[in-house]
Amino acid sequence: MTAALTPSRTEPRARVRAVSPLRAELRRGLGPWTGAAVVLTVLVTMYGKAPGWQGRWADATNMLHVTAGLLAGPLALAAGCWQGGRERRRGTAELWESVPRPPLRRLLVAVAPASLWPAAAVLLADAVCLLATWPYVSGGRPYVELLAADAVAVAALGALGHVVGRVAPWRLTAPLLGIVGYVGLAVGAYAVGPARWLSPGAEHQFFWDRPVWWFGPVSAAWTAGLALTALLAYGLRRGRGRALALVPPAVAVAAAALILRLPQDEGPWRHDPALARQVCDDGTPQVCLTAVDEGLLPEVSAALAPLNARLKGLPGAPVRWIGGPFGPGRPGDMELPNAAQDAVRGRLPHPDLFLNSAVTWLFSDTCAPGDFTGADAERASEVHLAVTEWLAPTPDDYGPDTTAARPYMERLRAKSPAAQRDYLARYLAANTCHPDEVPIP
Repeated sequence: MTAALTPSRTEPRARVRAVSPLRAELRRGLGPWTGAAVVLTVLVTMYGKAPGWQGRWADATNMLHVTAGLLAGPLALAAGCWQGGRERRRGTAELWESVPRPPLRRLLVAVAPASLWPAAAVLLADAVCLLATWPYVSGGRPYVELLAADAVAVAALGALGHVVGRVAPWRLTAPLLGIVGYVGLAVGAYAVGPARWLSPGAEHQFFWDRPVWWFGPVSAAWTAGLALTALLAYGLRRGRGRALALVPPAVAVAAAALILRLPQDEGPWRHDPALARQVCDDGTPQVCLTAVDEGLLPEVSAALAPLNARLKGLPGAPVRWIGGPFGPGRPGDMELPNAAQDAVRGRLPHPDLFLNSAVTWLFSDTCAPGDFTGADAERASEVHLAVTEWLAPTPDDYGPDTTAARPYMERLRAKSPAAQRDYLARYLAANTCHPDEVPIP
């Protein structure tokens, strides 16, 4: 009896999803740790200087730019170098050479973590800091095109470090390269002339300036061109397509030529009338700041209110208090100290100190050589200090010793309001560079 044969059922094969080499490289190794280190470095540095940059977009952008260029850049350079030399240190270089993929493709996959993780970390830190700045600013905008160019520069440094690590895979190469990179970037950032703008860490205080529209993209082309030149020179050294290696250096040279043609002093920065536009209150004397500091106007007006109440209607008193890049523009204008330097997150933490600085500026004269001499010079200095302290007392732990000026301060405080106004009018009319003309209280 022959048993019936039943066909066996074939179980469906489970579909195995292959992990792409790029994804595998990005998820393992030093890349994620490098990204975390870059984020931590930038955020800790920015947090330590937060009171100085959270009031203006320009300050925040400039600080992020310098931090990315001088700290995140060398860190990416060293990390990329360490990762680039891992194959030779592990003795797996010949194994990778046997993989049936073009050498350039293998190199680009291997270099991705050294470039993409630091660049993404810089962008993440930029976003966090810009969000932390947003509640405190009143004018202008962050120059995101420059921040994007910074991310490209950090990615380029990571790629350059990777190539150096493949060429010189010793363990000390990475830390030494990081140190050399930091020194080189710092020296380039503070060099004199247009060449300084080739450095990713070049600093510029651009409160009322804006960059030319092409500077960000051209800077990115400059740094990316250098990195791609090194990658193609290494990846195509034994393969075809060497003509392709001529494109990145040509782009880098063209970008560098444009940057080197910038003016020596201002570089890519140009004055922006919209940021320097005057915004004034309706007080007497009037207080005027620039549009970029418009949010500080109520704080500055409140700080100057006690002084303005004393000066109102007096001959020789300021008609306007002016803050900005140009200073007084017409008779009766009086320059203000830079309120943004005293501000913290868009507010004046010490309005009494700012008021004292404004009074000091009000009574400061530019004296010719030989002026303010003679027997009355010491007494005139004491009277000047007494008037300043009477109008705007210096906060505790600030300012000079007022012991010698106290008798004059007491006389001023003992006068009637009418006598005080009369004396203040005489003091405003006097030439304080001539000690004998300074009225005694």
